[in-house]
Amino acid sequence: MLPAEIAQAVKRIQFVTGRQVSDVMAGAYLSVFKGRGMEFDEVRPYVPGDDVRAIDWNVTARTGEPHVKRFVEERELTVMLLVDVSASQDFGSGRRSKLEAAVELSALLAMSAVENGDKVGMLLFHGGADLYIPPRKGGKHSLRIVREVLARGQNAAAGPADRGVMVAVPRAVRALWAKLRRRTTAPGAAGGDPRRATSIAAALEFCRQVLPRRAVLFLISDCLDDGYLQVLRHANRKHDVVAALITDPREAAMPPAGLVTLEDAETGRTRLVDTQSHAFRVELAARATERQKMLHDQLRATGMDLVVFDASASMVDPLLRFFRERERRHRR
Repeated sequence: MLPAEIAQAVKRIQFVTGRQVSDVMAGAYLSVFKGRGMEFDEVRPYVPGDDVRAIDWNVTARTGEPHVKRFVEERELTVMLLVDVSASQDFGSGRRSKLEAAVELSALLAMSAVENGDKVGMLLFHGGADLYIPPRKGGKHSLRIVREVLARGQNAAAGPADRGVMVAVPRAVRALWAKLRRRTTAPGAAGGDPRRATSIAAALEFCRQVLPRRAVLFLISDCLDDGYLQVLRHANRKHDVVAALITDPREAAMPPAGLVTLEDAETGRTRLVDTQSHAFRVELAARATERQKMLHDQLRATGMDLVVFDASASMVDPLLRFFRERERRHRR
């Protein structure tokens, strides 16, 4: 995608999502994510009148003098968008690809956060780190996030022939990512081309190390990866993790077009299937349903939310339903 095309796409997304945020999204976002209230600030010596429940017994035992924890009111949030730009995200059978749907969803979340005065940052990832933007405030910052998802997503989703693209992250960040990817890759797993593959575990571990305070993490991905659920649970202990699953209708249903050769976008493996076979179409639908149900049950068991987005449909409606459902849970 050329720079002029990216600029036009950013303007279009800004126009569409800006209206959606001002009309319906900002209020719903605010009702769910209001800040965490009190945040730890420092430890200071105890003075008469302090609440004894605030005594820090570890510091008291170490110093021999009573100390209490001091808290400050925290109203703003940090929102982090973890956007999967691996090769499988470039697939789309409808009016847009899963990657294009992820761009629009990222824009909605970024602009909602900025509208509420929160910080928003982004990590674009595939089998390696493509771009990390630290959390900041401001409308220009949210537009930069949209622009980078468009630009980097096109490069990261390209095939192995596009290896001349430079990874736009600092050297220290790349070194950290390489170490995390080695740590979170299952033994014996094939290396493959990192620009085609997906490593959700490394993305979550990366955010855990670079974000010192609790944040809201939106994992925007088709979740076509293995071995990341344990890391996801660990990340949710420190952060508020929301999984946004991007799907495409063809992942659950295919038209009866006869013999078709399917290629795995990330591994390159091919398979010849008979799409006219009733058994094949039934199995395809059953596997897609089972995958979503299993992921939903696994995340809900650890207190995490899963929001499913159809790349060919609206991004606003599922997001609003999620906000309203979560608000009802918080009121109980």
